[in-house]
Amino acid sequence: MEKRWLKNYDKGVPESLEPYPQKTLIDYVDEACREHPDYPMVFFKKRKMSYAEIQKLSDEFAAALVSLGVKKGDRVALVMPNIPQCIICRWGVWKAGAMAVHMNPMYSEFELEHAFKDCLADTVVVMTPYYRSIKNIQPRTCIKNVIATSVKEYLPPLLKVLFTLAMEKKQGHYLEIDKGDIWLQDLMKKYAGSRRPDVKVLPSDSALILFSGGTTGVPKGVVGTHHSQVITGMQFEAYFKAASSPYKDVISLVLPLFHSFGTYAVMCTGIVGHMALSLVANPRDLTDVIASIEHDKPSFFPAVPAMYINLLNHPKVKANKVNFRSMKCCNSGAAPLLAETKKRFEDLTGARIVEGYGLTETTMACTCTPYLGKWKEGSVGMPLPDVIVRIGDIETGEGEMPPGKEGEIVFKAPQLMVGYWNKPEETKEMLRDGWLYTGDVGYMDEDGYVFITSRKKDLIKTSGFQVWPREVEEVISNHPAVAEVSVAGIPDAKQGEAVKAWVVLRPGETIDAEELKVYCKERLTGYKVPKFIEFRQSLPKTMVGKVLRRVLQEEEKAKQKSA
Repeated sequence: MEKRWLKNYDKGVPESLEPYPQKTLIDYVDEACREHPDYPMVFFKKRKMSYAEIQKLSDEFAAALVSLGVKKGDRVALVMPNIPQCIICRWGVWKAGAMAVHMNPMYSEFELEHAFKDCLADTVVVMTPYYRSIKNIQPRTCIKNVIATSVKEYLPPLLKVLFTLAMEKKQGHYLEIDKGDIWLQDLMKKYAGSRRPDVKVLPSDSALILFSGGTTGVPKGVVGTHHSQVITGMQFEAYFKAASSPYKDVISLVLPLFHSFGTYAVMCTGIVGHMALSLVANPRDLTDVIASIEHDKPSFFPAVPAMYINLLNHPKVKANKVNFRSMKCCNSGAAPLLAETKKRFEDLTGARIVEGYGLTETTMACTCTPYLGKWKEGSVGMPLPDVIVRIGDIETGEGEMPPGKEGEIVFKAPQLMVGYWNKPEETKEMLRDGWLYTGDVGYMDEDGYVFITSRKKDLIKTSGFQVWPREVEEVISNHPAVAEVSVAGIPDAKQGEAVKAWVVLRPGETIDAEELKVYCKERLTGYKVPKFIEFRQSLPKTMVGKVLRRVLQEEEKAKQKSA
């Protein structure tokens, strides 16, 4: 097929990077330890952790895991935000030959239970605020080893003391673990000085499971290989070669590592490109985000549109008391970026914002607008080297639509997911003859730029997170006052899309929106809770009784337009 995007690549961006080296991210860190052992691999709240330090700690953790009975191919769960333990434990898990399963720590207990039953991980490393949730579900899962860790363990010395005295109990981090469970730091002390286990880790081995809804909305574990991570990192590093300097630049990891954007597009690019990772534990804490930017001075700042909007509206930024001029390139994804937001942030930083599009299932085989070339409003850019995008028939995904004609967006790339963990039928639905069928609808123009127009599937993308209407509908429909419910995404200036529920109550029942939100918060992760709830007498339906979600969305758009 014609790869018409190649003629619009920035100067110096190769058409292909094949053959890819048979390496893993472990190899890249080994290489960095030989060349620049003292160079920072991680920044966290003004603490610098070098390649050599992370190497030593991850070797020790790998040895500890093997002593606990972890074998090659086992799954080890990580339930924590972006803290140094994410990196130490991931590399330790991989060096032990196991697969890391990074779960959203904000998952409800119901969601955590589903994830553990799905991946059958029997070892988990969990940050203290989420420890009780793990213990509550443990009897109903195969969890055997619970390793607890505190955010303070890798803080700078003074901040660690201040945190212990003033914030540990207040913010819910203080913990006394149950008998039989293990503190990570005790485990690390026990295996201090231990050498890396003698386990052969191949590029083709499965490395990581991240959860995604796929085409059905039921969370499924997406399996990526060690080689997938290297390939994705190499593609991004090559695409932004004009902006990057190895062993000099810093890349901000404000995006969560349990999300494919944070892992594949950011972490992998940082490791392959030898850029230090600036970790931010809580992206909602804008004060900490700004402090990390000012101290770590990232050259690359990948984020979702809501983050750019929130930073622009922060009082300190509006008062011109922040210097963001270290930034050279900002990557926006997961939701549409308004042209006004792009211009304001570029004016503030002097950086170029590029937009991209990829899925967990593609392991971020991606499209992206060029760093130096033309930006087209509404476009998510063109395929990266060795990524092929085809616009297929809108009903079947087959064939190839001409420029400007809408159809299903289909990917082919060397790093696509292995499949969904233990779900062969769902894998076959998504992966066919080497092509990954996204379920997203869009078109490609004459220059090879891709535009997304709608979704065949009903996925809601709010502030970069995936929300499936069915999951939210099932929770709301279980409330005794609710007769019917439909959930969909509606345009939202701050979040890109917001979750809205249209609810019909049972005769004689009363409940207000806030009460229903509280009910949802007890059963769903925060970003899945409807931002808006509208009570109606009835819902629009087809002749066979199926709720017309699109009609509700069109009504909402008409309301917003007339407001």
